[in-house]
Amino acid sequence: MKLSEIKEVLKTVEAVNFELPDGTFVPEYFHVTEVGLVTKNFIDCGGTVRKETVVNFQLWDANDYEHRLKPQKLIHIIELSEKVLGIEDHEIEVEYQNTTIGKYDLDFNGKNFTLLNKQTACLAQEQCGIPSDKPKVKLSQLNTDNANSCTPGGGCC
Repeated sequence: MKLSEIKEVLKTVEAVNFELPDGTFVPEYFHVTEVGLVTKNFIDCGGTVRKETVVNFQLWDANDYEHRLKPQKLIHIIELSEKVLGIEDHEIEVEYQNTTIGKYDLDFNGKNFTLLNKQTACLAQEQCGIPSDKPKVKLSQLNTDNANSCTPGGGCC
């Protein structure tokens, strides 16, 4: 989800709720302690220099049981961050601490913001020899005449 998208959604909801990938929710008394711009400059395993920029939201459970972040307040925090930090319309990454600090992608399911597990990936698969498509093999076409194969009653097990 991009920054412009969350601002549009916040105009239409009454509450700001974040659902974790396991279906549980960030406690409703959470705080947004940071909105920032994170730029990662790196080189991938194929030698290509890359740059990735995200808007980072940090959620914090302060056990402040009476606290509720209203949508308009979050819009204000976002707009202040855009103005002061010069933040543009980038994808949002959310940090939230469960057992360790987790980083999540953000989506909206029509009612709640959903935190999506991030995945690692090789960005230079062609350089690493990783096939783009996994070859499909029919079990019925495997060579059963091979001396190393195991057949029922063949005594290999």
